[in-house]
Amino acid sequence: MNFLKLPNLLFITFAFLIFCNLLFSQKLDPKGRDFFKPDHIIKSEITNKDYLIHMSFPKNYSIKDSITYPVLYVLDGKSTFGYFESKYIDSEKIEDVILVGISHKVYGIESGINRFKDYTPYRDTITERRFEKKFGVEKGTIRTGGADKFLECLKKEVVPFIDKHYKTNSDRGISGHSLGGLFTSYCFVKTDNYFTRFGINSPSFQLNEEIFLEPAIIKFSNNQNWDIKPTKVFISTGEDESPMMVSNMIKFSLYLKKSNYHNVDMDWKIYRNESHTSVIPFSLNGTLTNLYGKQ
Repeated sequence: MNFLKLPNLLFITFAFLIFCNLLFSQKLDPKGRDFFKPDHIIKSEITNKDYLIHMSFPKNYSIKDSITYPVLYVLDGKSTFGYFESKYIDSEKIEDVILVGISHKVYGIESGINRFKDYTPYRDTITERRFEKKFGVEKGTIRTGGADKFLECLKKEVVPFIDKHYKTNSDRGISGHSLGGLFTSYCFVKTDNYFTRFGINSPSFQLNEEIFLEPAIIKFSNNQNWDIKPTKVFISTGEDESPMMVSNMIKFSLYLKKSNYHNVDMDWKIYRNESHTSVIPFSLNGTLTNLYGKQ
């Protein structure tokens, strides 16, 4: 070793340690927070909506070290965050991952209206009229087809906020149930590698069957190479959900499996004796154990 260079090496090492300390000292410390209250409220200039953020952290998460973590973004977070650290989750089987629940700040019918707009990939006027009658609201109240804008909101507003304030890395996943499952499948089929892990649970394919599901199946059937990064996908539904929801989920899963993409690792499951609502904690656990299961 050239001992004349040793002081320079020590200086560089010391400077690097100071830089790392400054870098992570700027991150927020989740200790002492109230798990049952939103961690943040993000106002989107892209969708003009407010979003609640509920988070869960690995038990050894600390702002005092340089460890970074993958992130799973879970749609409809205000109705699912209670399961993040519950008995339903096989935490011992899951790698360390930060969970970020995203949901609309509004409640009731207004929340449903926002979900239809944000989570649906294409305009569907038949669905709009049907649910306006179901909700008892005026014609034109429900609008579909806003998935592109919501995805832009995630990429430009929500994810950058989380990355700025917490110890994340570029390994991102997204998971959703029902309309959220439809949005997640849209992110997967249209992937640009921004997300590489997808939990598609009880997807509402029946809403955009002709303009989303059928083209997706044609894509899977073409047996062409799909030039994307290594990607994990988990798809699920409950046995007691509507026959159309179950059959469409099976169709999507079988064609994707049959495509045999070398860079897509996928699995699917039908949960016995579970309904559209009761299946939620089981599908979340299935998403975590399949996408982040310990080797």
